[in-house]
Amino acid sequence: MTITELAEKTASLSHVYQVTPEVYDSFQRCSQDMNPLHTDEAFAKAKGFSGCVMYGNILNAFISHFVGMCLPTPHVMIQSQDINFHKPVFLNDEITLEAGIDTVSEAVNIINYKLKFYKTTDTGRQLVAKGHVQIGLLNK
Repeated sequence: MTITELAEKTASLSHVYQVTPEVYDSFQRCSQDMNPLHTDEAFAKAKGFSGCVMYGNILNAFISHFVGMCLPTPHVMIQSQDINFHKPVFLNDEITLEAGIDTVSEAVNIINYKLKFYKTTDTGRQLVAKGHVQIGLLNK
């Protein structure tokens, strides 16, 4: 598969994720981040949130899954990624990651995707973060 073929197949993709207790616990064990904003409901509520705020970097893990498992080839590698957080994410939130192609470079075999993360709420969808991921197509 060429970078152009990959771009054609992945011009617009989305995947739904759930911030389950297992996702939260696994990330906490991996990161060893015990900041009370993420672990102490009373602390988080005192700061104006409805409960413990989930780790923002859980969204980075979702990007890893997206690249490694949602793209139609295993011959890819993340070159760079970034996220700008707009709204907090809480336990059991459903997050939809939407990706669209920003740029493609055949010269260096990369695709840059624009990313948007939406939370499903009672009133519809709410943008919680935006970002980018640059992937490279590996030589077979």
